[in-house]
Amino acid sequence: MTRPALSGRVAVALVVVGAVLMLVPLLWVLALSLKSNAELMADTHSVFNGRYTLQNYADLVGDGQVFRWIANSLIVSLGMTAGVLILSSLAGYGFARLEFPGRRLLFVIVLFGLAVPEQAVIIARHQLFSWAELHNTHGALILPGLSAPFGVFLMTQYFRAIPKEIDEAALLDNASRFTIFWKLLLPLTIPAQATLGIFTFLSAWNDYWWPLISATNKEMFTLTVGIASTQMNFAQTEGLGFLMAQAVFAGLPILIVYLLFQKYIVQAVAGAAGR
Repeated sequence: MTRPALSGRVAVALVVVGAVLMLVPLLWVLALSLKSNAELMADTHSVFNGRYTLQNYADLVGDGQVFRWIANSLIVSLGMTAGVLILSSLAGYGFARLEFPGRRLLFVIVLFGLAVPEQAVIIARHQLFSWAELHNTHGALILPGLSAPFGVFLMTQYFRAIPKEIDEAALLDNASRFTIFWKLLLPLTIPAQATLGIFTFLSAWNDYWWPLISATNKEMFTLTVGIASTQMNFAQTEGLGFLMAQAVFAGLPILIVYLLFQKYIVQAVAGAAGR
């Protein structure tokens, strides 16, 4: 066997080992979610026994509030994702293709937004939404997430990588700027949009900090806040199986979204590496 072939097999073996190590905690959580809480309280090693049950999931779904929380999470996540894609694409096109006074300074200000943590503005944000009486609404949960400096930066870089000859040829054919953006350039950025959309959806779905502050009405809880509200004291020891079922239930939609759009992430990474 040649040295390059041996090196390739070793690399593949290391990747497989790394993948297995990453899957072990997930499989452990799944196994715990299929065990009764009584057995796990007696001995957590009972997870290796053959008696499994779906009772934890039945108890979780049996609470009608869960479906309301799922609906809230979907509304917030999809609304935020759509808003970020629209605004980031428009801003990215403007920064990459248009000339206007203060363009560079404004772009630098946007980049500064990447360095500002959410916790630094949480008090001002809370007061602003309180003044506007928007708390306990879907708008309050969606609007803060529309400020996405990373999305603007990502789309700006992708638009800059597209040859400007496309714009010039379209302008010679009397195409408007919006037509060039919508019909010519935007389809070329689908991998970047898919990646940005997935990360935005994931971030919105898993967000706990702002929904916990803004949504005080149980009817407006997102899934993360709602599930956390069902946990009693010592939930980790008294209801470990139920707790793991909640974790699986909350993570399943994210897994489905990732599997559906996985190819776009690969295309985006490959395109970025090529550039």
